Amino acid sequence: MSDLTIDAIKARWNDVLDAVLDRDRIAWLAFFDARLVSVENLVITISFADVVKLGGDHNFSMARNPKHLALLQEEIAHVFGQSFEVHEV
Repeated sequence: MSDLTIDAIKARWNDVLDAVLDRDRIAWLAFFDARLVSVENLVITISFADVVKLGGDHNFSMARNPKHLALLQEEIAHVFGQSFEVHEV
């Protein structure tokens, strides 16, 4: 169980994204626009919903590369010293 709050993760999210960028620019592009929604039971939930940018249904989770998600999770573990799963809503 982690005692990290969503605010603590948000405060260092750019560190995570910078680490992803250092390893794979395409993976960074896949996640740089994600919004942190919540953290609970070692699961970080992210969302790409942004009604200002796109109207209607624009969930592209099926198109995301699983290797990119694995890289994101690796860098989260590196930055925070603890492994988390990442789920998308």
